[in-house]
Amino acid sequence: MSAGSELDPADAGDESVTEADLETVLGERALARDDHLNAPGFVIRPDDVRDVVVDLRDELGFDHLSCLTAQQYADRYESIYHLKKYADPTQEVSIVVPTSVDEPVSESVEPAFRTADWHEREAYDLVGIEYEGHPDPRRILLPETWQGHPLSLDYDQDKPQIVRFSEHENPIQPDEHDAESETMFLNIGPHHPATHGVLHIKAVLDGEQVVDVDPDVGYLHRCEEQMCQQGTYRHQIMPYPDRWDYVSAGLLNEWAYARAAEDLADIEVPEYAQVLRTMGAELCRIASHFLALGTFALDVFGDFTAVFQYAFRDREVVQDILEDLTGQRLMFNYFRLGGVAWDLPEPREEFFEKSRNFLDELPAKIDEYEDLLVTNEIFQIRCVDTGILEPWDAKQYGCTGPVARGSGIDYDLRRDDPYGYYPELEWDVVTMDGCDNYSRVLVRMQEVEQSARIIEQCLDLLEEWPEDEREIQSNVPRTLKPDADAETYRAVEGAKGELGIYIRSDGTQKPARFKIRSPCFHNLSALERMVEDEYIPDLIASLGSLDIVLGEVDR
Repeated sequence: MSAGSELDPADAGDESVTEADLETVLGERALARDDHLNAPGFVIRPDDVRDVVVDLRDELGFDHLSCLTAQQYADRYESIYHLKKYADPTQEVSIVVPTSVDEPVSESVEPAFRTADWHEREAYDLVGIEYEGHPDPRRILLPETWQGHPLSLDYDQDKPQIVRFSEHENPIQPDEHDAESETMFLNIGPHHPATHGVLHIKAVLDGEQVVDVDPDVGYLHRCEEQMCQQGTYRHQIMPYPDRWDYVSAGLLNEWAYARAAEDLADIEVPEYAQVLRTMGAELCRIASHFLALGTFALDVFGDFTAVFQYAFRDREVVQDILEDLTGQRLMFNYFRLGGVAWDLPEPREEFFEKSRNFLDELPAKIDEYEDLLVTNEIFQIRCVDTGILEPWDAKQYGCTGPVARGSGIDYDLRRDDPYGYYPELEWDVVTMDGCDNYSRVLVRMQEVEQSARIIEQCLDLLEEWPEDEREIQSNVPRTLKPDADAETYRAVEGAKGELGIYIRSDGTQKPARFKIRSPCFHNLSALERMVEDEYIPDLIASLGSLDIVLGEVDR
């Protein structure tokens, strides 16, 4: 359990924190200011960072380590801890930790925030910063035998790599081994349908119970951050987000990049375009949740003929509507900085009719899922009281989206950090207090209904919008060059949770640093906590309830 885990900073979470409050808590430990466009920033010594984040968590309520960005400058390495509040994510602070080029060593904050475990491993893997006191300092995306750190300035991109295989070792150490029990090391994946992609889970069993799991990711690492750093803001980056969470959530991904870049370049989006974005994003959310529902039924009790097929049937209808809107079925590339690529397809009446027919039929389809899945006795036995993730643990691992809301955490960026047209619409944030696999399924099903409410209101607005006021894009320069050293972190509520982007500009038309905050990466890291002392079938159900996509985990 992490240091201070018995403390509950919720009491401070609702209080508004001023910069004076931050300066008082940090005191002389704040060496300088390094403000970002989204948050005040403070430069902290590498050996003070753990105490600083604990104080910010416990005294001021910053209980959400949203992201860790690591990067290298010519004269230093730098770790940026992006801290927020679950109670109010608009309250943010950036803790900037520089280290020397000769000795890039910083203090680990894993004892304060469990999610820093995977974050700091990735920072070491790709950038080369070491974190003193980290419980498991090894690579996470690249093989252990990889030479060098791809995002460091001295890395030779053209040097061939010879990656040697390493032996699989049992993670149970001798001092943890029970002589009277028979432990077994079990490989699950990486090529297995129930791992939802190329995920390799190293599991240790004591009899039939799970003692330890180690999710081995990185099989689908495609250098997405590096590719975005080589593309121009205006034209070349937008097609990439569709390929992170590639199972229907493309417009949600595109919005994450658009929100960060528009903040960086101070670009306004016309109101009409905001309505189009909001409608498209919610269609993607429904399609994503349908896929999660169908594959989860397949995971839990092997139902391919009913729920799985029904979910894909309904998802296809949404895909047809999205294809009419964007011209594509998966890789949409519909958003543009300052708006969207084009208006609704002509004739508009056909698009409205098709969309409303889907919404009219949706309640009956939800009832079918209730009968086939939710009330199914086998499904309930497999899901109720399995995969327990308590609220404190969910926050410790940085969980968001349906995973967090299934643990009773009332956190949704559409409402709590408003963007798009969401503030003007009527809808509810869905939460459940069960903290188990069953609750996460119910959250997604009810979110489908809330997304339908949002889409219906958007359709009403689009039908009534005056023809001469349908502005789909603001006037954006063909070549964007944000101010040098401008930095921002912005996030949207993706289908899986908080999808955030950090961008640092160097004054050119390409980002100097582009960091992707994947909700799946955080949610998957909590698997070890969810399956402790559970059985193998519960492990599979728990993994399915997280609704991960490895393209977004590995990036």
